[in-house]
Amino acid sequence: MEFIIDTVDLEEIKDAIEHMPITGVTSNPSIVKATSPKNFFEHMKEVRKIIGKDRSLHVQVISKDCDEIVNEGHRILEEIDDQVYIKVPVSYEGIKAIKILKAEGHNVTATAVYDLMQAYMALAAKADYIAPYVNRIGNLGSDPYELINELSNRIVMDNYECKILAASFKGLQQIRDAFNAGAQSVTAPVAVLKQIFANPNIEKAVNDFNNDWYDVYGKGKGICDL
Repeated sequence: MEFIIDTVDLEEIKDAIEHMPITGVTSNPSIVKATSPKNFFEHMKEVRKIIGKDRSLHVQVISKDCDEIVNEGHRILEEIDDQVYIKVPVSYEGIKAIKILKAEGHNVTATAVYDLMQAYMALAAKADYIAPYVNRIGNLGSDPYELINELSNRIVMDNYECKILAASFKGLQQIRDAFNAGAQSVTAPVAVLKQIFANPNIEKAVNDFNNDWYDVYGKGKGICDL
């Protein structure tokens, strides 16, 4: 199970990886726009420094034409490092580019997946991660969890080395359902993941425990003060 974050905000990344078991960072043009770094590649190098090589970094292309997608993928790998996962939308030109990048031995994340057959194409093209858009699929009247479940079954059935990276979330229930449907990974905004800890009952339980302790050993006297 992997928790990946949708952000290129350096301070937000630092905070998230210090507190939570974060396994990677994803970006796309919209995520980049939210931070608007002046020098994109230098900024992404800073992201890599923060997260290290043990966490995955996913960077999206912007071109629609296969040759340009491949060129952009090469530029991303040259400017950042050769461990980056190139995010490629699963369009007709995109699937061609995925095949080329994988044949060259690069890491690829297939993104903008709305349909099971799109996912199957990306799977057959040997993408490392496949990212179905959970919230957007639901908004279109389809069931994203059925897609995830069937894709997960196909990965196991045909013994593919691929992970489902569920994306596009507006709340925790969607993340929970994506994992339960078979996704190995999710990528979500930090603010959504922080909602896990926003339950007021957590703070109440901690306060109750502390008060019971202080009743025995004195107000403000912690374990390290004994």
